[in-house]
Amino acid sequence: MKAVVCDAWGTPDTLQVKDVPLPEPGPGQVRIRVRVAAVNFPDALLVAGKYQFKPDFPFSPGAEFSGTVSALGDGVTSIAVGEKVVGTAPFGAYAEEILADAAQVVALRDDTSDDELELVGSFLLTYGTSYHALKDRAAAKPGETLLVLGAGGGVGLAAVELGKRMGLRVIAAASTEAKREAARSRGADEVVDYTTDDFREQLKMFTGGRGVDIVYDPVGGDIAETTLRSVGWGGRYLVVGFAAGGIPKLPTNLLLLKGSALVGVFWGEFVRREPEANAANTRQLLAWLHDRTLRPLISARYPLSGAAQALDALLGRDAIGKLVIVPSLAG
Repeated sequence: MKAVVCDAWGTPDTLQVKDVPLPEPGPGQVRIRVRVAAVNFPDALLVAGKYQFKPDFPFSPGAEFSGTVSALGDGVTSIAVGEKVVGTAPFGAYAEEILADAAQVVALRDDTSDDELELVGSFLLTYGTSYHALKDRAAAKPGETLLVLGAGGGVGLAAVELGKRMGLRVIAAASTEAKREAARSRGADEVVDYTTDDFREQLKMFTGGRGVDIVYDPVGGDIAETTLRSVGWGGRYLVVGFAAGGIPKLPTNLLLLKGSALVGVFWGEFVRREPEANAANTRQLLAWLHDRTLRPLISARYPLSGAAQALDALLGRDAIGKLVIVPSLAG
């Protein structure tokens, strides 16, 4: 089979498409023919050798995928060959086929369409993170105001869409008009350019001076302190990631004065430590996807040979919504 291969730590342009042996599933594993592999920030960190773990060389990046089961390892009874599935793995999805633990693969409904199978492959990480953040970490309540930073990216758009589904008033902050328009298309009540000098004044206007109840921040960097100053009484500031590259140092006296809280969001660890709670969240998200309450925005599709281009677009923060690798595309 063909796969995107990383032979040494480096930048995305060091990746190569190679012919590799078809992997055979071991006990408790399944092999899946990949329909799409989502492009996520941790994939780039993995290639650079900057992620929490480092696979042995050679390996293929890609932690999120959808496809069709092609083989089963010993002891797997929960999934059958030919079923459409969505799943996660530490790596390996930028390939025509991937091995995954059966416990990390979810069988989809029999009536899942090919279009839906593609959408769901870009779904679990972004929507799983955002739903866990809003539901479990922020305990969001209908009528509260949610500010989403980086609202044009994958997790940001997911937070916008889920916030509306959960009855929140959503302010979407993004750096370009195209990204703000994408947020509008997913239901944002207000949009704002957070790179302007009057960002905080606009937030005051949108909230009548009360401040926002919840901040969803996958960006970090210099904007964090300004945003924290815009949190209202009893607000929750969700620390989701650091796409801007810098980890902010925040004045904690602001938390005291406003009775507010900084709240960490680590979806991967939540999945590991609370599998039953995560499974319930996943069932709800898949139900909303199936009834079209949620519609992930896939803005670009790349063949295996375009993996470096896709990762560069993500790292350059040029992407709107989700980018996916489609192994069946010629290129």
